[in-house]
Amino acid sequence: MSAGHKEPFALLMAERQKEISVSDFFAKNRQILGFDNPSKALIVSVKEGVDNSLDACEEAGILPEIRVEIEEVSKEDGFYRVVVEDNGPGIVRSKVPNVFGKLLYGSRFYSLKQSRGQQGIGISAVVLYGQLTAGKPAVVETRIGEDHPAYRFELSIDTKRNEPVVLKEDVVLWERPHGTRVEVILKGRYYRDRKQSVLEYLRSTAIVNPHVEIEFRDPSGEVFRFHRATERLPVPPKEIKPHPYGVELGTFLTMLRHTEARRVTSFLSSEFSRVSPTTAKEIVKRAGIDEKKKPYQLTHQEAQKLLRVMTGMKFMAPPTDCLSPIGSDLIKKGLNKEIDSKFVATVTRDPKVFLGTPFQVEVGLVYGGELPSDQQVQILRFANRVPLLYQQGSCALTKAVERINWRLYGLEQRGGTGIPYGPAAILIHLCSVNIPYTSESKEAVAEVDEIVSEIIAALREVGRKLKTYIHKRERLKKMEEKYSVIAKVLPEIARKSAEILQKDVPPMEPVFAKVMNVITVRSEVEAINGSRRGEDGYITRILVSNYTPRQGSMELIVKLPKCEVKSLIPEPAKRKGEVLYWKVGPLSPGETSSLSFEVHGLESFDENDVEIYYRGGRGEVIGAERFYE
Repeated sequence: MSAGHKEPFALLMAERQKEISVSDFFAKNRQILGFDNPSKALIVSVKEGVDNSLDACEEAGILPEIRVEIEEVSKEDGFYRVVVEDNGPGIVRSKVPNVFGKLLYGSRFYSLKQSRGQQGIGISAVVLYGQLTAGKPAVVETRIGEDHPAYRFELSIDTKRNEPVVLKEDVVLWERPHGTRVEVILKGRYYRDRKQSVLEYLRSTAIVNPHVEIEFRDPSGEVFRFHRATERLPVPPKEIKPHPYGVELGTFLTMLRHTEARRVTSFLSSEFSRVSPTTAKEIVKRAGIDEKKKPYQLTHQEAQKLLRVMTGMKFMAPPTDCLSPIGSDLIKKGLNKEIDSKFVATVTRDPKVFLGTPFQVEVGLVYGGELPSDQQVQILRFANRVPLLYQQGSCALTKAVERINWRLYGLEQRGGTGIPYGPAAILIHLCSVNIPYTSESKEAVAEVDEIVSEIIAALREVGRKLKTYIHKRERLKKMEEKYSVIAKVLPEIARKSAEILQKDVPPMEPVFAKVMNVITVRSEVEAINGSRRGEDGYITRILVSNYTPRQGSMELIVKLPKCEVKSLIPEPAKRKGEVLYWKVGPLSPGETSSLSFEVHGLESFDENDVEIYYRGGRGEVIGAERFYE
């Protein structure tokens, strides 16, 4: 090279450029995974550990028992020891280093079924965060069965190569027959009385996972226990194949390169759901491609045309057994267990599909009790049974709530829009094989029209139930206030009048009935033997009071959820499954009639599950709806 001739700058740049591993990338951009600040990092670390424990236990058919402990180890540096321990199936010794020491390592990365973790980043990111902030390795203890030893690992992550580094491995004594214990020291900040806290995350987790038993020891040493409300494990979701409407070109090209199918037609029928061999031949024919051609031989242009033809055809919706919703009864059970309220309404919508992706929406609403009436209602957001604690304002689940006119259902909505005010909490659960999160930190759900529409429909459904409850409660309250006034005033008037006229005081019941002129129907439900979960069933009493001036009769129709009904007193005149028909009366003015029965076989049951209708009778009836055939 001649003197003064400069080397091309691109060559200098090339010398500086180097490959960055995924671990190195996330080490420098940890906020992408949700480790934005110390308090949030502590919550995310607990969340990832608990999510892993729940998924492992459910896949193994084990009722989860999870212990979480947070201990402050250095106040000056803000270091905490975080421990998550479970009774799950354990992890095979050879897999431990990769599970905890390699990002994007997981068994469900390409899996199309509902699961909590969808990126395969979670727990290894916690190990990485602890390594970066506290400089300490993670400690993992695991055991896969009573006949197998327990292993203890100390490990870290080589961020340059995204590979685990096992610093120490021992066989140890461990009292658990099977399970996993993870311990990480990391920089954090612990808050207790905040909506966004470890305690609130665990409480929310207990609501939508009523089958879990959680024990939490906070840095002060105080222990909180969230008891399971059911012994029933969720129905395991099944893995499904991609649907033609849910695959993009890049994924389609990858599938073509890695399929074991030898022909394009067999590739289409074996790798996609709802594509039969006959339909596969039709797709290939319309695309003008030789059906005997090997999938990996397709050019980019041929693959693009094949995908365009396929997505332009009509297919059945994908199977929905890949989803595992909580169920209305268990949502109610979870809400009743953790939130003190007077009313609970729940709904589980039928599965729907967006872009070939199955999803399902569940909503619960609680009202009254100790919930504050002068604040915005609490919104509990969940995706695949995982609480979403951050980015509430940018989440589609919140925006669906804001689009409802809650004043129609009895809640205050200042300005006519936005989150309502009142003594209520709203739970929204979205489950899907592919939750459309707004970012890798999985904190908010993106706006998808089909999802938002389903949430709005579910919210309106529970809203109508709330409106009925509030209306019924207000009418009964007014009736009670009226009766209270009458019961104080009329006897005194009658007594004074009798004294003046020198006559006996007349009976008051007929007079009360004439003034009130209503029939009231009330229901009471309590667990038999006072059991916390209603294991012994529930006893229901229905009281019918005649506050009219006439003797009268009516037919009472009671509709119950699917259950076992016993000890009916008196025996109903007619019974059709869970629909009971009683003849009530004749009742004299001021007289009350009582009906009772036991309900068995339900996870939860309260007054709101008893639908009461009437037929016949005279005058206004409060507490029951008129029955129409």
